[in-house]
Amino acid sequence: MTPNRPYLIRAMHEWICDNGLTTHLAVDARYPGAEVPQEFVQDGQIVLNIAPRAVTAFEAGNEEISFSARFGGVPHTVRVPVEAVMAVFARENGQGMAFEPVEPPPEPPAPGPDSDDDGDKPSRASHLKVVK
Repeated sequence: MTPNRPYLIRAMHEWICDNGLTTHLAVDARYPGAEVPQEFVQDGQIVLNIAPRAVTAFEAGNEEISFSARFGGVPHTVRVPVEAVMAVFARENGQGMAFEPVEPPPEPPAPGPDSDDDGDKPSRASHLKVVK
């Protein structure tokens, strides 16, 4: 089954907006793939206002949430993997939903000094000889 976190985030966001409140996301800013303005991160976390009046180009997909917003008057594009969302809640009353932390996926191993970056490409060494 697909994870339910993106569906729950979208549902909570809609419910909060339908009640005239301001949706906030608490995000693990250190999660791989999180693109947030680092100058506003505190203790590895950032709280983002995703109310329709605060953001543009808002998209809440199954893999990531993205939007444009101003932070301190400066425009930023924000991208948040849904696994990095720790909570979605209404600013005015704190009602919402918290999520269990998700371990980031392992990073692919870095190629070693002996690894061949060509992969499946044939060797460039030729069997031809130069004749003078």
